[in-house]
Order: sequence, then C-alpha cells, then structure tokens
Amino acid sequence: MRRQVDYFFATMSPWAYLGHARFVRLAANAGAEVRVRPMDLGKIFPLSGGLPLAKRAPQRQAYRLVELRRFSEWLQLPLNLQPRYFPVAGDPSARLISVVAERDGSAAALHLSGAVLAAVWAHEQDIADPATLAALLQQTGLSAERLAQSQTDAAQALADAHTQGAIDAGVFGAPSYVIEGELFWGQDRLDFVERRLLA
Repeated sequence: MRRQVDYFFATMSPWAYLGHARFVRLAANAGAEVRVRPMDLGKIFPLSGGLPLAKRAPQRQAYRLVELRRFSEWLQLPLNLQPRYFPVAGDPSARLISVVAERDGSAAALHLSGAVLAAVWAHEQDIADPATLAALLQQTGLSAERLAQSQTDAAQALADAHTQGAIDAGVFGAPSYVIEGELFWGQDRLDFVERRLLA
C-alpha cells in the first residue's frame, strides 16, 4: 500500500533546507505520495507556544547556530548561518509552491521547494522578491504564469488551508511530516519517518 505524507514546512526554515533533499529521496525510495504543504509559522507559534527567533533566549539563539553549523558540515550542504535575506516574508513563496503543487503536481512542487530553500540559505537571495521567484520558476522548468497565479486571493486561500491543516494536525515547528495521523517533527527525525514509510 502506498503511504501518504503531509510535508509541512516554512519556506525560510533552515531546518527544512537541511532536511529537504534527504526527505525527497527517502519518500521516493519508499514509493510514498507526498502532499506538499508550505505553512505560515507566524500563525502557528501563537497557538503552540513557539517564539520567533528574535524573541528566543540568547542561549537558544546561540545553540541554534551551533547546530546549524554541525548539520551543514555533516550533510555537506552549503549554509550561510546569517543569510542576507533572513528573516524574510514567507507568504509569496508559500503561495507559489501551493499553486505549483495544485497545478503541476507534487514532484514539481518539491523541486521548487528545494530551490526556494536553497535560495535563502545557500545563495543569498530574497524569496519575497517576485523577480527571485520568477527566476526560480525558470530554473526549475516551470511555467512563468504560476507567479501571477500565486498572487491571487485563491492562492492565498490555498496557502491558508495548508496552515490550518498544520494546526489541525498538531504541527508546531518546521519541518514536520505527518503519516496517517502520526507527527514527526524535525529533519533529525527522518530516520523515524523512513521506518514508518517502510513499515
């Protein structure tokens, strides 16, 4: 039986960036169906007790940088610990990925998501800038029309539905993976995700 995974992430999350390629590979190897669900953590944190980075205790902020460096080195992924465009508004890219998922399918949306995440953390690009998003569509071989389609009320409603889906599933951080109602939080839980998909 083909398992389904709801993949909830924030498009500016470094942890989603670090886990994205591994998740895509393991989901493909398991033959799983991925439902791509970019979400707005700004709407989730007030409900879950989470805090924006700038409001976290200094110790937590410092340790976050240590862990990001550790994972970046271990995974051999380039990562700017303090990228030029962070924090950055996630709504434009979340709407775009949502539209691509709806119109072009999961594989295309996953490909674009990886490009968006890398744009922030590896390439110093502003994912809130329409010009950046247009370039990423071209880079991933997707229709330029998707950008205009992502700037509609319908696209915002779709993105809002993904955030509400995350709230309903008990998601409180990014990335999160939900398999048949079971929640796995964090790219450092991908081993458990893989075992669940292969069970």
